[in-house]
Amino acid sequence: MVINWFPGHMKKTQREIKENLALVDAVIEIRDARIPRSSANPDIEKLLEGKPRIILLNKSDLTDGTVTKEWIKYLTKEDVRVLEVNCIKGDGLKNIKPMLLNLLKEKHDRLKARGMVNITTRVMVVGIPNVGKSTFINKLARNNIAQTGDRPGVTKSKQWIKTGIGIELLDTPGVLWPRFEDDETALNLAFTGAIKDEIIDIEELALKLVERLQINYTVKLKERYKLAEVFENPLDTLDAIGKRRGTLISGGQIDYNRISVILLDEFRGGKMGNVSLERPGDEKIDNNQSGEEKANDK
Repeated sequence: MVINWFPGHMKKTQREIKENLALVDAVIEIRDARIPRSSANPDIEKLLEGKPRIILLNKSDLTDGTVTKEWIKYLTKEDVRVLEVNCIKGDGLKNIKPMLLNLLKEKHDRLKARGMVNITTRVMVVGIPNVGKSTFINKLARNNIAQTGDRPGVTKSKQWIKTGIGIELLDTPGVLWPRFEDDETALNLAFTGAIKDEIIDIEELALKLVERLQINYTVKLKERYKLAEVFENPLDTLDAIGKRRGTLISGGQIDYNRISVILLDEFRGGKMGNVSLERPGDEKIDNNQSGEEKANDK
């Protein structure tokens, strides 16, 4: 599957991020907890190197909790802290301020020694499209200053937002990178909606998702679509799902476009249960069973 999407405003955003780093004390990077590796922009990683940072694993309510805990341990470093959050409900967000204060303790101590009392922490918010940056900002600021949407690329320009808790946020548009390192990364981003559906073959994408789920989350797939079994050929499994959902056209053929849209929408909405598509240290999650599958093998 060839996916190459790098709108002009993304190149401009990369330049602005580099230019504005000097204006902020720290960075909050938001990733999709289902794909913490694939939702990390390697170009941004290089730009932020050495800057105190908090990584928010958003949509953690949709993930395999055990795997998310592994990611927190894996990603945490001396100048990087990691939190699992749900930006829609606000779960985990109360921990951001104390974590920032801990990261910036030395700097704040120096400022206090100079007589400064009311210290405002300025933070840049970064992330790829559709990971929930604007939802996070609105929740923290308790209003709807940042524009939101379920389509990637909604935020187009930088915005400064005050939160009322001593933190000022610099919002930036979601940024992808010119070329994905491998098919696995591209697929993960497409599965979760970080890439616009209009530029990919949605039927092929749905088939790839079925292939992934029937290897790692067979039980969830069978339960969601009331399947007696899954098949070695993922197309046969997709056919079975289409029949269960009644997406048939004349002659009893499957309407693949319709069932593909249904499948992807339900996955992205968390209706298949808690699913993690990546594990720390694994190049491909396909090679490893989920905790659910291991439990069912016993």
